[in-house]
Amino acid sequence: MSGYQTRQNAINAVTNYKPIDKPLNFAETSPAEIYGSNVFSDKVMKNMLPKDVYKSLMATKKSGEAIDSSIAGPVAAAMKEWALAKGATHYTHVFYPLTGLTAEKHDGFLAPDGEGGAIAEFDAKLLIQGEPDASSFPSGGLRATFEARGYTAWDVTNPAYILENPNGTFLCIPTAFISWKGHALDKKTPLLRANQAINKSATRFLGLFGTDNGEMVVSNAGPEQEYFLLDRNFYFARPDLMVCGRTLFGAKPAKGQELDDHYFGAIPRRVLAYMLEVERELYKLGVPVKTRHNEVAPGQFEIAPIFEQANLATDHNQMVMTILKSVAKKYGMACLLHEKPFANINGSGKHLNYSLSTPSQGSLYSPGDTPHENMQFLTLTAATIRAVEKYGKLLRAVVASAGNDHRLGANEAPPAILSIFLGGELAEIFNQIELGDLKGTKAKGMLRVGVDTLPPLPMDSGDRNRTSPFAFTGNRFEFRAVGSNQSIAGAQVALNTMLSESLDYVCDEIEKLTKGKKAKLNEACQKVIQGIMKKHGHVIFNGDGYADAWQKEAKKRGLPNLKTTADALPVLMDKDVIEMFEKYSVLSKDELHSRCEIYHEQYNQIILTESLMCAKVAKTIILPAAIRYQGELADTAASIKAAGIEPRTTLLQDITDKLRDLQESIVALEKLMEKDNFKSVEAEAVYKTKKVLPAMLAVREIVDALEGVVADDLWPLPSYQEMLFIK
Repeated sequence: MSGYQTRQNAINAVTNYKPIDKPLNFAETSPAEIYGSNVFSDKVMKNMLPKDVYKSLMATKKSGEAIDSSIAGPVAAAMKEWALAKGATHYTHVFYPLTGLTAEKHDGFLAPDGEGGAIAEFDAKLLIQGEPDASSFPSGGLRATFEARGYTAWDVTNPAYILENPNGTFLCIPTAFISWKGHALDKKTPLLRANQAINKSATRFLGLFGTDNGEMVVSNAGPEQEYFLLDRNFYFARPDLMVCGRTLFGAKPAKGQELDDHYFGAIPRRVLAYMLEVERELYKLGVPVKTRHNEVAPGQFEIAPIFEQANLATDHNQMVMTILKSVAKKYGMACLLHEKPFANINGSGKHLNYSLSTPSQGSLYSPGDTPHENMQFLTLTAATIRAVEKYGKLLRAVVASAGNDHRLGANEAPPAILSIFLGGELAEIFNQIELGDLKGTKAKGMLRVGVDTLPPLPMDSGDRNRTSPFAFTGNRFEFRAVGSNQSIAGAQVALNTMLSESLDYVCDEIEKLTKGKKAKLNEACQKVIQGIMKKHGHVIFNGDGYADAWQKEAKKRGLPNLKTTADALPVLMDKDVIEMFEKYSVLSKDELHSRCEIYHEQYNQIILTESLMCAKVAKTIILPAAIRYQGELADTAASIKAAGIEPRTTLLQDITDKLRDLQESIVALEKLMEKDNFKSVEAEAVYKTKKVLPAMLAVREIVDALEGVVADDLWPLPSYQEMLFIK
């Protein structure tokens, strides 16, 4: 079958797509009725557990008290009863290794009873600890390959849940994943440690203002998940998409996102049907998804939840990614979570809305009606400014990946320069404090539209800045640099730990100035904020982060611009980063080193895979198609010449030149790929960044140029126009 026939078959399958036979019937069960129905929730536990066990469990979950291991037996018994009633046949300890993916090993509840029958077994020991083979998970040198022992440890703070399959259900128990020596081999363990650290430091901070009432301070997260959808027929006709998650070739279509007609447009019927089922599955799991809409690029969409406690939000986001991909298959589509699956149009991010809160105060980043008088808020914000300026390189490092390198700095994503957007009102307040003259700000006004039938609208204190990587958005900060395919755990580990360090610094300075006298608190806070602004205030930037002028201005300010993963990852081994993580017992030097090794290896392997695929597709798919077209042109030219007419050979010569260039670029790429004797994974990453990626791009430029001249019925790959616009 020719490439053209493959494309046509895909187009026919898309255009003739029929909805699923049995659509969801929301009239039978409302979203409210199914919400959390598959979760071993607090409500379920309250009904099924003895009162003392439930009370002890809630003390650990809500207040961070040390867990009483004796409760595991009653919890395991209740969990088993609940799961079996839901039809579960197996259970699994769900964990998140350093691959960034979700991992699970299923074990059956049933065990022989010795009399030809079977009984369901699940006790405290099986709940608390599991032992998956850890030898094939990345460890970055924390253990040798032959050392296979690893432990999963029950995470009591997140609820167990049931996952459904057409042929049955199974119980999922959130766990941490650690080595035999206690090293963190996963994303969850450092996050739990960082949550513990921020609670301690923030509680101390609130104590200065007399607002610590014994409640736990938690970090909250609300990750906005962007993704692409395309028909699976196109997906399977693109080897680069299947293997690499992104297109290595593809000419820019005549129409992309220039008209801004996709953003917030009417959701296509097939896509909406998919979204409704995704949301229904997430409702069952207690994931509080709130928003859905078309994103900027054609074929791009977004799903967003409301705020949750950081650890739960992280687990839920992993569920979101899994369900987005699995449900897409049911509707004949493929869900792409790569940060940049298509060139020349917007890529996908995962905007991480971040805050700290207590049950009684809500978000500690809420400025109130008179932010200039809210000294607790201003001091916390100043501590955040200091943390982002001091550890800006770390924030860049935790979002570094091969995929995100294509997105950061493009016109839909923040630049690789870490800066803070405060908005006009807050920037003015902090400027006044820096100058030692805090007067306040203008009262908020009302926006009048000029249409009598429309109500006046209360104005926010400032506009939004979508070009900022770390922007204040009313009662939280939005960290926009996280990639769509990444776990949000790494970013939160960094934010919680560096903010813990900054809050402790602020507390130390205030205590020195007040010497225990509350009357001096306001004056002391202003002095501390003033010092922070003078030393770290240059990280604040309210302008256009996309502008070339900002690149120059940021350099003058001394703000780092780590453009690639190879530039950013070594930051994990900086002395101040190691000292900070070790001080707060979040990550040891060995654990940081392991992550630095693992992420370098992952980057190198991704570039290797992409370069191999680039050369293969170019040689075995593109080159033959272009040669066939060259042959047709040559035959036509020969027949014209035989008729006594001198043919014009411009097109034939153009194709011939491009074929020569393509062959030469493939040879050059393959020669660069042969090098494998590197002193370190860091050196290999630099080589692949500076040598291999540009060579891949050189191949692509020629292939994309050929797509514009080779006859359409000979071109073998589905085009951008087809993949993005045929739904």
